[in-house]
Amino acid sequence: MAKGYWVSVYPAMSGPEGLTAYEELAGPAVRAGGGRLLSRGGRVVAHEAGIAQRVVLIEFDSFEQAVAAYESEAYRKALAALPDGFERDFRIVEGVD
Repeated sequence: MAKGYWVSVYPAMSGPEGLTAYEELAGPAVRAGGGRLLSRGGRVVAHEAGIAQRVVLIEFDSFEQAVAAYESEAYRKALAALPDGFERDFRIVEGVD
């Protein structure tokens, strides 16, 4: 079964400290949904039309698990805590076997 991944890029942020409330809710919601944090805001080298801003990568055991975690009530509460001024490009992608 192919793994699932959440890929988030933040092209506009008013400051990472504004994510505190979101992260306090999102972390437990992701873990409850079976997600494992692989990367969060580390170094980025962007090429071509890439964005050299904060990138978050989370792995799930399956694509379906990744979708279910995003649609969970716990994660919806985390999304509501994202502050104004944050622009996010979010995708759920299926890995290869």
